[in-house]
Amino acid sequence: MAAGPGSSLADEAARASAELESAGLSVSLLVRDLDRDLEIGIHPDRQLPVMSLAKIPIALATLERIRLGELDGSTPITVTPGRHDVPGPQGISRFLHPAAVAIDDLVYLSVSISDNQASDALLALTPPEQVAEIAKRLGVPSIPIRHGLGGLSSTVIEQLEDHRPGLGYAMAARAFGDSAGSPFDGLDVNHATSSSARAFVDLVAGIWTDGSGIHPEVSSRLRALLSANVYRQRLAPEFDSDLTTWSSKTGTGLNLRHEVGVAEHHDGTRIAVAVLSHSRVEAGVQPAADITLGRVVRRLHDALRGA
Repeated sequence: MAAGPGSSLADEAARASAELESAGLSVSLLVRDLDRDLEIGIHPDRQLPVMSLAKIPIALATLERIRLGELDGSTPITVTPGRHDVPGPQGISRFLHPAAVAIDDLVYLSVSISDNQASDALLALTPPEQVAEIAKRLGVPSIPIRHGLGGLSSTVIEQLEDHRPGLGYAMAARAFGDSAGSPFDGLDVNHATSSSARAFVDLVAGIWTDGSGIHPEVSSRLRALLSANVYRQRLAPEFDSDLTTWSSKTGTGLNLRHEVGVAEHHDGTRIAVAVLSHSRVEAGVQPAADITLGRVVRRLHDALRGA
């Protein structure tokens, strides 16, 4: 557990950790004031599979290549549909027929709609090795992308769930491993695209901070895409208001529930948040987990803002 200066922040982190644990949630969590470089966290360096959070570095690399003229954002790309018979995927992923979509619009679909097929089309243009190289060049954390996004809804666990409802999620809850690994690749940090809350806070800090290695044209576009995120059931209810802009990206799959974002307040305060979580509850639909994550993150945010 890590916290900024002051016993009150450490005490708040300890209370938050206990509440999450009682709800069956293991987390990698970090909340940082971007202007004071003050932070509070719970296991912020713990590695977890990131699911759709990988779409942020993919979008960053794509937009940087467009800025440099290596890609033309207006170029249409033919994208094939994904599995429209499973819950979760949106956009082209649920189409019945191939569609031609401009690269600029694929970026929107990938980030704001969390479209897996659009994301894989972007990865075909800028493969994982290049995504990592661009992130390194821009001075932000390089998230090691180890697989595409289209397969996240058709893993072995989903197949078990199809065979016997409840079986897949029960095995997901019981068979999760950190560095020791897991029998399921999608939950194994040694095989799945994985990272930590600290890495993602460092990434969004680069997107929101003037003078970072990311060009203002690219960071402005990314902030706009993140503010247009349509998934607002997890942390957004705790931050959305007339006086606060909440911009974020969620990542969800199996028993994993994540969100990374920035709260921009009317007084100029900017608080970055990253929470990656794994639930030990044997269920796919867990609104109580989303509510608990939102409540805990908001309390840590308020403690940090008042420190």
